[in-house]
Amino acid sequence: MKVTLSVIKADIGGWVGHSDSHPEVLAKAEEMMARAKKEGTLIDYHVTKCGDDAQLIMTHNHGEENELIHKLSWDTFLACTEVAKKLKLHGAGQDLLSDAFSGNVKGMGPGVAECEIEERGAESIIIFMADKTSSGAWNLPLYKIFADPFNTIGLVIAGNMHTGFAFEVHDVKEHKKVTFNCPEEIYDLLVFIGAPSRFCIKSVYHRDSGEIAAVSSTQKLSLMAGRYVGKDDPVCIVRAQGHFPAVGEVLEPFAHPFYVEGWMRGSHMGPLMPVSVPDATPSRFDGPPRVTSLGFQLAGGKLIGPKDMFDDISFENARAEANLMADIMRQHGPFEPHRLPLDEMEYTTMPQVVDKLKDRFEILED
Repeated sequence: MKVTLSVIKADIGGWVGHSDSHPEVLAKAEEMMARAKKEGTLIDYHVTKCGDDAQLIMTHNHGEENELIHKLSWDTFLACTEVAKKLKLHGAGQDLLSDAFSGNVKGMGPGVAECEIEERGAESIIIFMADKTSSGAWNLPLYKIFADPFNTIGLVIAGNMHTGFAFEVHDVKEHKKVTFNCPEEIYDLLVFIGAPSRFCIKSVYHRDSGEIAAVSSTQKLSLMAGRYVGKDDPVCIVRAQGHFPAVGEVLEPFAHPFYVEGWMRGSHMGPLMPVSVPDATPSRFDGPPRVTSLGFQLAGGKLIGPKDMFDDISFENARAEANLMADIMRQHGPFEPHRLPLDEMEYTTMPQVVDKLKDRFEILED
């Protein structure tokens, strides 16, 4: 059975500040999704949150980038924004960059990850959602999941994965894409994805079957808006088991936190902390950045779950390590490497300060 899985998110108002999503906002999203399911637009859905982002997980038979599904999501976010405004939540409607829907939410603010798949006999799906970070945050874990045998032993000993995976990488600044076939092009791949502020892994494919294995949101809010309006807070869908990595291999990259850009005002490096959904409430310096993970089985398009995958004591060390890494970074204050490099500060107040002081700079004599 072919089914489309769409994960669409937006920051439509923080409670309190940027730390959480208000229950009334999520209840409005639940109401809108339930109505769409009853009317037959959706097969199934799940509403959740990561920090101050509302997350819509939907299954349907309309294919990717479908206007009906994207309009439903847009209308849901607009309705939720009205609730956020009534409650005077912080940054109500922050991710909605336009007043009018134009057929697709891409380029309008919300983050989108979608894939149309043929359901397998057992279809295990892991959905990752992050807050206070950017779209390139998935580069390192997706590399580990689908190309690193020290993480995914199936690449070595499972015959159905031994030929490797293909990575589609997007240049988000030049609007170009390139595909790398791994393992033979691993070094070329790393040249680009090691710069996650510009090059993001959009999707991963099984090289034998050509099937989609993973897809992420690569939208960058600052590039869409031309100014800083919040971090991208990306989502990612990963298929697991069978001829894809096992669930444990999919989760393993998060056993040790790694630094990502985002955190306070989207302008700092911080550790990506794996947490349960209730603990996705970044408050210390508006962080540190959080990642949640929900697991589902798909059965005729029905979402069997969710299972909160990071609600597990085996990730307690990762959380403790993230707190220690956060302590180390915070000691740097406004200095790099805690603060982002200058080329990533172009959408903050930096250009205004430079312009204000331009006449005070003098040419150095040789």
